[in-house]
Amino acid sequence: MAKSNVVPLRPRRKSGRGSDRYRPQRKFRTGQNGPRKSLMAVISAIIIGAGGWFAFAGAGDLSGILALAKAPTTDTSQATFSLCGESVRMNCVVDGDTFWFGGEKIRIADIDTPELSPPRCEAERIKGEAAKARLLALLNAGKFSLSVGLRDEDKYGRKLRTVTREGRSLGDRLIDEGLARRWDGARHGWCG
Repeated sequence: MAKSNVVPLRPRRKSGRGSDRYRPQRKFRTGQNGPRKSLMAVISAIIIGAGGWFAFAGAGDLSGILALAKAPTTDTSQATFSLCGESVRMNCVVDGDTFWFGGEKIRIADIDTPELSPPRCEAERIKGEAAKARLLALLNAGKFSLSVGLRDEDKYGRKLRTVTREGRSLGDRLIDEGLARRWDGARHGWCG
């Protein structure tokens, strides 16, 4: 015998008008599909939101933290650095957040320092020169480590690295000394 598609009827509750009409009984789905779909929607929204945050705002802030998590346990890199001139650049400092090491141009990933080429004002030039001199001193102070952050290179082909000594970011040292800012993905002026 074939199943009937007829939905059983049940009495409707009385409304204020004294109605005793019958209405079809609603069938509710059983199982986990409803809650599962809601949970998947929430998880998807969290993943999309986190991805957007990393792409547009948080990546700069987290690059130093993520790089420190991958930082070598012992510092193995060392060189004698000078200030960069116009000649061949091997181990020299360009400005407060950029230097050449072993023939590669390195941009310190977790900081931003005042511009020197060209500075927008005299105050930026003075602070930029101070950041450059301090980076030179920090790099020449002993062995250090270079760690890759979220990206290997920037749009100018510079290697993006966090520079650490004994697990502490040299960029953090420059920030503590007022010569740099935490990199947030955008350049901000140093004038005024």
